Amino acid sequence: MSRQPRSWLFVPADSEKKIAKALESEADALIFDLEDSVALPNKALGRDLLRNLPSRSGGPQWWVRINPLRTEDHRLDLELLGSADIHGLVLPKAESGADITELAHRSGSIPIHAIVTETAASLFGLLSYRDVKDSPLAAMSWGAEDLSAALGAASNKDGEGRYTAPYTLARTLTLAGAAAAGVQPVDGVFADFRDEAGLIDEALDAARDGFTGKLAIHPAQVGPINAAFSPTPDQVANARAIVAAFAADPSAGVLSVHGRMVDKPHLIQAQRTLARAGE
Repeated sequence: MSRQPRSWLFVPADSEKKIAKALESEADALIFDLEDSVALPNKALGRDLLRNLPSRSGGPQWWVRINPLRTEDHRLDLELLGSADIHGLVLPKAESGADITELAHRSGSIPIHAIVTETAASLFGLLSYRDVKDSPLAAMSWGAEDLSAALGAASNKDGEGRYTAPYTLARTLTLAGAAAAGVQPVDGVFADFRDEAGLIDEALDAARDGFTGKLAIHPAQVGPINAAFSPTPDQVANARAIVAAFAADPSAGVLSVHGRMVDKPHLIQAQRTLARAGE
């Protein structure tokens, strides 16, 4: 199984300087952004820059955050398909699995990463992504900033810098919705790129809860994110031992590994750990 991207780095598609810097980063996936970070007059420039990206061999996945469905810029963004080395599309403001179906009809089988909590209505549709037939959906992530604007909130965090209830709900629903759909759950952005300690804490919390990657808004965030979502050597060794134990006795329901009783849920976790390690 190929490793899912740990770090998903946003870069404004209309900035040659920022694109060049992003290409030099260690991000697993780059998201060339044609939506929020690009002003309306510059969207055509962003598309032109993406059409002329240099050819390459290997390196990070290239994704494009297109504009929302049923907008003129959305239609123009889709014209990039086939003219650049694009691995997949990032769909903002997705509200249900029906949006994935609509985009898939327009874009073919190219993978889709949906940002699924940016409108009030989106919070009621997280399970619907599970039911899309022949879905190209590859990942789901959540967004707090657009959601707070949609809800009319003064802030999405409390006085101690923690997300308040509507946003922890959005995060949890995204994780559960992605697990139900069988796609990668990706944690949202950490806005203060100067606060590395805060980023590390949030990324480790996300990895503990079940997310396998995180959105980034600055190249400086890539290293800490990659580290947070990479299994430690001890975790890999323990996972190998669990997998080996069940391979040696496949009929067993419960086994002892390193003095600890493990069962089938532990086997599933171990297999996922090894997948995250690229094994």
